[in-house]
Amino acid sequence: MSWGIELWDQFDNLEKHTQWGIDILEKYIKFVKERTEIELSYAKQLRNLAKKYQPKKNSKEEEEYRYTACKAFLSTLNEMNDYAGQHEVISENMTSHITVELARYVQELKQERKSYFHDGRKAQQHIEICWKQLESSKRRFERDCKEADRAQQYFEKMDADINVTKADVEKARQQAQVRHQMAEDSRADYSSILQKFNHEQHEYYHTHIPNIFQKIQEMEERRILRIGESMKTYAEVDRQVIPIIGKCLDEIVKAAESIDQKNDSQLVIEAYKSGFEPPGDIEFEDYTQPMKRTVSDNSLSNSRGEGKPELKFGGKSKGKLWPFIKKNKPPPPPPASALPTAVPNGPQSPKQQKEPLSHRFNEFMTSKPKIHCFRSLKRGLSLKLGAAPEDFSNLPPEQRRKKLQQKVDELNKEIQKEMDQRDAITKMKDVYLKNPQMGDPASLDHKLTEVSQNIDKLRLEAQKFEAWLAEVEGRLPARSDQARRQSGMYEAQNPTTVNNCAQDRESSPDGSYTEEQSQESEVKVLATDFDDEFDDEEPLPAIGTCKALYTFEGQNEGTISVVEGETLYVIEEDKGDGWTRIRRNEEEGYVPTSYVEVYLDKNAKGAKTYI
Repeated sequence: MSWGIELWDQFDNLEKHTQWGIDILEKYIKFVKERTEIELSYAKQLRNLAKKYQPKKNSKEEEEYRYTACKAFLSTLNEMNDYAGQHEVISENMTSHITVELARYVQELKQERKSYFHDGRKAQQHIEICWKQLESSKRRFERDCKEADRAQQYFEKMDADINVTKADVEKARQQAQVRHQMAEDSRADYSSILQKFNHEQHEYYHTHIPNIFQKIQEMEERRILRIGESMKTYAEVDRQVIPIIGKCLDEIVKAAESIDQKNDSQLVIEAYKSGFEPPGDIEFEDYTQPMKRTVSDNSLSNSRGEGKPELKFGGKSKGKLWPFIKKNKPPPPPPASALPTAVPNGPQSPKQQKEPLSHRFNEFMTSKPKIHCFRSLKRGLSLKLGAAPEDFSNLPPEQRRKKLQQKVDELNKEIQKEMDQRDAITKMKDVYLKNPQMGDPASLDHKLTEVSQNIDKLRLEAQKFEAWLAEVEGRLPARSDQARRQSGMYEAQNPTTVNNCAQDRESSPDGSYTEEQSQESEVKVLATDFDDEFDDEEPLPAIGTCKALYTFEGQNEGTISVVEGETLYVIEEDKGDGWTRIRRNEEEGYVPTSYVEVYLDKNAKGAKTYI
């Protein structure tokens, strides 16, 4: 099967067919190129999708990823990134192994095809020239033969005519001989050219054209084979990433199987457990007979049973607000069991009007707790403004314990880091002492002193938080041993007010609790408490530390001077005006933000981590 033999007369069709083959190859290249663009676009969209659902740093959303279901979802997002990477690999391999290679091959193929068909046209033109020469010699031979016949006939006519002179006859004879000679020459020339043409034609149809067409056939077969190999490569590129994609999917399945609903439920308990105990039962109060009203042993104001000692409240400890208490009244007195003069089922006070339980519950849900001292007022204002107390006293006991433990662990890590740095500097100083040519030992003294100061500050900070932690866990005496809190939503209640209310209840002839007595007692306590709290106003909590990069002379009111290299506490970060509020011992003031390097505490509420 050879194109040179079978298709010896299909030069033009072969030219069209080979051009069509190149067009098919270019079409396949375009197809693969568009596939690579789709793969890149798909990978980009997958990455954007995974990035969109990634938890934001230093946000509440990041804390939610403690749960196993959220961790599995995060693993899925990470695997989707790897999955997208494999599609990028597909695009890169297809581009390098198929698109680029085929584009280069197409250029070579076009040049090869052009040279083959150029040779074919050249051979075709040569045979056409030979044919024209043959036709020209043939026509000349034919013309000379006709001229010779006419000259012979004219000579015979002149020879037969008796009226023609002998000279005219001789002239006609010579003319006929010349014509006959020319015809013979033309015949010889025509014969020679014919033989040459036949030879050229034989070479053309049996040698040149078959060779050219054979080369074109081989070129076309290589093109077909190349496009087949490219299609195999196309499939292999996809097949190569299938194991990695399968591994990504296996990791997603593994992450899904790692979800532990019991563990997540336990995390919910740890996250929201307040540490308070539920209130006791409300005792039935009988109003069918006149009796002195008392507070039940199991009432919501306090429920620990009979026989317990009387509660004693510290001067500044926080009391507990219980539900079902009218918001326009002071806190309830201690339980009846703590009052020796309380008589069970005593007569009802005429000034105290009872309301249904549902009314009191509605008032409890909609009422706002009272603030009886300046510190409570300041703390409530700070909570509204988003600044949490440094000791996390705004949180329920269990949550406060967790926050304090977390803070202690972070401080211990920082202390260990600083100690490692101090050890490294000490070792470097020893090396400098042994080998002075390596450096000046005195140059490390300033850094060593700075690290030691940082360690001391961190230890003081850790001791402070450990003391608060011990107070919460009961390792140290609490500020008020008997004071209890139900929820962070209730503000502090002054125990002195509670005691006064109890005394007023005792001194009442019928044992009732009156609004006038409670208000009078509350006013007295508030006056004293406000003065004490105003004197003991707590400073703003530190939200981080900073290091002075340059010396700043604070000459204006509200600023503070710092020395280069000095470490201070940050109590208020830059709000966009270019100033940061800092503290040195008891001295506070503002410095330009560009003059310090700030290290904010990640656990400080509302703090942003930046340098």
